[in-house]
Amino acid sequence: MKVAALQMVSTPRVDENLAQARDLIAQAARAGAELVALPEYFCLMGLHDRDKLAISEPLADALSPGRSLNPMQHMLAEAAREHGVWLIGGTLPIRSHEAERVFNTVLVFNPRGERVARYDKIHLFCFDDGQRRYDEAASLTPGRLPVSFEMRDEAGENWHIGLSVCYDLRFPELFRAMGASKALDLIVLPAAFTDTTGKAHWELLLRARAVENLCHVLAPAQGGLHENGRRTFGHSMAIEPWGGVLAVQPEGPGVVLAELSKANQAKVRMQLPALTHRVLT
Repeated sequence: MKVAALQMVSTPRVDENLAQARDLIAQAARAGAELVALPEYFCLMGLHDRDKLAISEPLADALSPGRSLNPMQHMLAEAAREHGVWLIGGTLPIRSHEAERVFNTVLVFNPRGERVARYDKIHLFCFDDGQRRYDEAASLTPGRLPVSFEMRDEAGENWHIGLSVCYDLRFPELFRAMGASKALDLIVLPAAFTDTTGKAHWELLLRARAVENLCHVLAPAQGGLHENGRRTFGHSMAIEPWGGVLAVQPEGPGVVLAELSKANQAKVRMQLPALTHRVLT
């Protein structure tokens, strides 16, 4: 199955970001991608962390998100339907039951433009090195449940796909939970990793999640210097179950394409049946 991780350098202007996202989705579809994934905060990298509250949307109807009340969800559904792809919509702010907070939410749309999965980011990033400070809990409500979904590719193969976001990458128990009843075939992790933490840990952790779960990983990321002064690490990539990097883009907007192989995954799992050797759960 051909997949695409879309890398962006999102701005404080939603319309501009949505237009760029649509263009990248179209590029990926023209290149033959069946599954396309956008990065975290694809819709907005605000000048201030709480800017996301002003653009938040209520969760729309799964079959027909209205354009007027839910322009971001409408764009994702329309793009999936127009290009006939499975679309993992990075993250966007969905209104929370808590005042002055939102969920950082991944929405998945099938090629008919129907929403088939929702995942709210569970682990909220906090970092302070004396010069840079981030605390997502100041504006986000954490999710509570692991989420995975099933898709069938054009060749008729079924894929069990786990959803995660950025800081979730540091918590391997999340991925074990998603694969508890059925092993994962693919982990998708939209991200906006900081340049500092990305240089140290991004590829290391992505490859570790692939190896320990013997599955593919697709990681679309923000990658560059944003107008708010923040630099994100980029390096959107696809990784195969043995831990090899199939494709990567260091920086700047673009489409990272890769062919994922269920046959290769099955071979790796047969040669090293580590998933069947688990003792602790």
